[in-house]
Amino acid sequence: MDWSPAAALAIGFPDPARDAELLSRARRTASGGWVMQLTDAPLDLDNPAHLDALKRAYERFPEIGGRVAP
Repeated sequence: MDWSPAAALAIGFPDPARDAELLSRARRTASGGWVMQLTDAPLDLDNPAHLDALKRAYERFPEIGGRVAP
C-alpha cells in the first residue's frame, strides 16, 4: 500500500495505539507519505495468511474503496 501524506491523514494513519503491527512493515517516503508491506512475500490471494493480512488492512481502513458513508 502506498499513501500520500494527505491520504494517510484522511485515513488516520499512523495511529500508534492501533497500528504497531502495520508500522513495523511501513516506511516513510521522502514526500512524507507512507509505503506499507502487508506480507513478507508478494501478495498471493490464494495464500490464506495473505488474504487474512489484506482483510485486516481493509478492516482497519474502511475509508479505502469508499466503504464508509461520506
